[in-house]
Amino acid sequence: MDLELTGKKVIIGGATRGISRATAKLFAAEGAKLGLFSRNGDALDDLKEELGGKVVTREFVWENRDDYKAMLSSLAEELGGCDIFIHSISSSGAQGSQDWDASYQLDMLGAVDACETLEPHLEKSGTGSVILMSSTAAFETFLVPQAFNAIKAAVITYGKQLSQAWAAKNIRVNMVSPGPVSYSGGNWEGVKALMPDLYTGIVGQIPAGRMGTPEEVAKSIVFLASPAASYVTGANLVIDGGFTKRVQF
Repeated sequence: MDLELTGKKVIIGGATRGISRATAKLFAAEGAKLGLFSRNGDALDDLKEELGGKVVTREFVWENRDDYKAMLSSLAEELGGCDIFIHSISSSGAQGSQDWDASYQLDMLGAVDACETLEPHLEKSGTGSVILMSSTAAFETFLVPQAFNAIKAAVITYGKQLSQAWAAKNIRVNMVSPGPVSYSGGNWEGVKALMPDLYTGIVGQIPAGRMGTPEEVAKSIVFLASPAASYVTGANLVIDGGFTKRVQF
């Protein structure tokens, strides 16, 4: 299947780790032009060298909303626009899942500020597409009450409403909600090392019998973001190996 991504301009945050890194690599393989940002400048340089092609990067540590919006604007301008935006920065990447302020600023306001900043570029594209990363923790109780879970639920609501507001502008907005995903250096690998019983218990609740990989989630993100999914908007795609038990109609 041709995903029609050749030459598409894609902006991805947190691009040096996990799902974001795997997603960037897949977009590059499909011929897209990438605008990547991360707080890890060295890892960003390594990724740029690995991907080759048209890659624009920004080392960026979130400090305030104005700087974030300015960074996104400059990234889009250097890239020559933005056809696809993947909102993947999150408090969880900095082990801040219980930090209400960080979760609100990064996961929620990060989505709002990026969408508002990039809206003119996405509308000009004619095939604009936004993916807001959420989590299965947003719609099923998980572990303990914490900021990450509640804020990710808000992200889904925001994305659904935005999808309807932007449909007439030919901008699609969808959400992706992964279940437990494990990779080297990720949160679940830390849990496995420090709390092996908890890790084993979670794996035991997954009908697939294992945690997912970043590449498995990335493949779904790239398809959903691509013009090949041109009639899909306002959806929340759950990728969890059967982990969640709810029935949603």
